[in-house]
Amino acid sequence: MKKYNIALLPGDGIGPEITKVTKKLLQTISNKHDFEIKFEEHLIGGTAIDETGNPLPNETIEACRNSDGVLMAAIGNPRFDKLPREKRPETGLLKLRSDLNLFANIRPVKIFPSLVNSSTLKSEIIENVDLIVVRELTGGIYFGQPKGRIKTEKSERAFNTMSYSTEEIRRISKIAFELSSNRKKRICSVDKANVLDVSQLWRDEVNKISLDFPQVELTHMYVDNAAMQLVKEPSQFDVILTGNLFGDILSDEAAMLTGSIGMLASASLNIDGPGLYEPVHGSAPDIAGQNKANPIAMILSASMMLRIGLNENDAADDIEQAVNSVLDKGHRTSDLIGKSNDYLGCDQIGEKINDAIQAK
Repeated sequence: MKKYNIALLPGDGIGPEITKVTKKLLQTISNKHDFEIKFEEHLIGGTAIDETGNPLPNETIEACRNSDGVLMAAIGNPRFDKLPREKRPETGLLKLRSDLNLFANIRPVKIFPSLVNSSTLKSEIIENVDLIVVRELTGGIYFGQPKGRIKTEKSERAFNTMSYSTEEIRRISKIAFELSSNRKKRICSVDKANVLDVSQLWRDEVNKISLDFPQVELTHMYVDNAAMQLVKEPSQFDVILTGNLFGDILSDEAAMLTGSIGMLASASLNIDGPGLYEPVHGSAPDIAGQNKANPIAMILSASMMLRIGLNENDAADDIEQAVNSVLDKGHRTSDLIGKSNDYLGCDQIGEKINDAIQAK
């Protein structure tokens, strides 16, 4: 029997609730497909700050490095906003990505047929949406140096540096082209090359990589236009390749095409070693502990972990089919149902999906 060690990071807010549901589903699916998952829970984010004063303890980093995959829920809480930046929950996540060299963030956006009417856009605009945002994750303006704040006699000035090397651009581009080669063979690289030197280098290097993939159609689009096109005609996109800042914004915009950010999974990968799998949404502290959270994004992140990290494709298929089956039957969490009170809580939707896995 195959055995996998998974580092589980519940984090903050609704994190522990959606983690409990997802862990149960993974135990069910592993029993069904005859493999074993050993979970080790570790601290990150606000809970880590409360217990250790550090948003990413060394113990957590080492456990993640030594795992077969890292499954995280969510981090963050406004009560930590007044802390120095290096002590905030988000800094722990950025450090984890950097320490594990997780340079490629993969965010699939696909419309479940049963949720077409949950989107704020017209059904004919989104019904054929099936795209992937490939975001460079460990470079760009979030990690560039120098950065900081300077006080002068008259005022204070803050600055960040957007910086990319040819190596960073080439490796994320290769990931995007390889993904697209197994899809519709279309890539749209998003930048701001008309005003940014770093974007012009980005465009030049993407063009060079494209020569190795002649079967893939490459186009370029400025980020402001890409934001508009995602709302106007999202089905035109197959793979969107972009940098850290632009990818952060566009992937969240793309997530809302589905009707709720609570539906979107993601994977953050490196060349070798464990990947990090996490829902796109935040920690939602306003509904924490109320059994209102939608766990589906984390469930689908677990499915990505099974498929990409553990090569358990049949198990991943079962989870995705179970989610689709439950949604087809009309079961909804509060974020998918509008103002109605006729919704299932986090635990209840998890049980429905678990039952669907067992019934298959």
